[in-house]
Amino acid sequence: MANETRAKLDPRGRKVKILATTGPSTADPDVLRSLFKAGADAFRVNMSHGEHEMHARTIANIRALEKEFHRPIAILADLQGPKLRVGKFADGKATIAHGAKFTFDRSSEPGDATRVELPHPEIFAVIEEGQRLLVNDGKMRFRVLSASENAITCKAEVGGVISDRKGVNVPDAEIPIPALTEKDRKDLAFAMDQGADWIGLSFVQRPDDLAEARRLMRGPNGEPRGALCAKIEKPSAVRRLDEIIEQSDAIMVARGDLGVELNPEEVPPLQKKIVNKTRLTGKPVIVATQMLESMIESPAPTRAEVSDVANAVYDGADCVMLSAETAAGDWPEEAVLMMASIARQVENDEAYKDRVRMLDTPPDPTTADAMAHACMTIGDTVKLGAIGVFTSSGSSARRVARERPAVPVMVLTPSMAVARRVALLWGAHPVATKDIGSFEEMVAKGKRMALRHGFAESGSRLAVMAGVPFGQSGATNIVHVVTVQGDELEGYSGEG
Repeated sequence: MANETRAKLDPRGRKVKILATTGPSTADPDVLRSLFKAGADAFRVNMSHGEHEMHARTIANIRALEKEFHRPIAILADLQGPKLRVGKFADGKATIAHGAKFTFDRSSEPGDATRVELPHPEIFAVIEEGQRLLVNDGKMRFRVLSASENAITCKAEVGGVISDRKGVNVPDAEIPIPALTEKDRKDLAFAMDQGADWIGLSFVQRPDDLAEARRLMRGPNGEPRGALCAKIEKPSAVRRLDEIIEQSDAIMVARGDLGVELNPEEVPPLQKKIVNKTRLTGKPVIVATQMLESMIESPAPTRAEVSDVANAVYDGADCVMLSAETAAGDWPEEAVLMMASIARQVENDEAYKDRVRMLDTPPDPTTADAMAHACMTIGDTVKLGAIGVFTSSGSSARRVARERPAVPVMVLTPSMAVARRVALLWGAHPVATKDIGSFEEMVAKGKRMALRHGFAESGSRLAVMAGVPFGQSGATNIVHVVTVQGDELEGYSGEG
């Protein structure tokens, strides 16, 4: 019985996490199961597409996987956010020549080759001469020549064909609209009712944008539900990055939209900056979009895509994300397998440990941070199977993971909600288990869970971190190194 349980609970063999997006390609529960078995640690439900009924089935299927494989799985519900779009054209589209003048105005009349409606008064309120308007994911670029409350006259620096309802980006101005639309509020309420662990907030421009989402995520008695991931996809968010990181629970580097509003060559160094700043706080940071884009249609990635994923792993990102590759692609399982294989290859590089620790993460002057730093040092000095962290809030796990220890972090918590959220955290293997009440119980449970989850065998050593009094959040003050005996699971019923 114990051997069967251990085989079922074998760890992933890598520390970086994989976030796979659900969609038409994962509608079949068997496909979803194949993605989990291939290495997906968490699933993104994209609220921009599909109906609530479809998303509810997907979430139910993910929760069924949890029970089948006895592993907490994080679900991130990604909100659409405001979409800025042009109006319609008389012929459905128009061709704008390079260098031609073109006007965006507030008239609802169908557009032509000289003008089109822009039904967003907020843009007219802030746009200025010399700034840019980007259309159709940046494929068309307009420079503002003059702006009034009713018309924005531009020069088409890059022309082309513009058609009905194409998206508009305004990279040089902060648009005075909230990050949550009415659709987002309904989607957020649905996600909370479904028990989503993370909410991905789009169109973040300022720290205040997170406040309304926080309020709507509270339960009927004011208790917080879920965790908030701010998507960095606009230059205005980059300008206030430190404040946004402080107000969020995690950060997503949304490179697709960043690459539209910034020059492409600006994105790689910015990605490293965002990853580093987030890592300093111990909060998870996700690198997202276009990581294995060619695998939407091809069973193998390009060499450049492999290097892209590898660089994110070398940078110490907590999580790498697959978008259309798993949501709508022809090779979803292969994409997850490839991403997992790249991550393991990088983490097995003898230079990886030094590379991932190039960022200095000095501990704060607290006992908890000192204990977390000690765990990392012990893992470097003594051959350990894992670091076992007992936590009620997940804070201790984040502190240990921030140090990027050489061994896995087994996170033991009585809260399934915490266990699920921790599934996005670098190196963390979440285990939902009953709380402990004594030092002896801490040692026994740490050994038992290390054996059960494949982190130890007879003779292995384990560092266990907890706090006295037990069960009290914020009381971390113990690190204890124990040796595991092969008979620790004898007589164990399999209950937490």
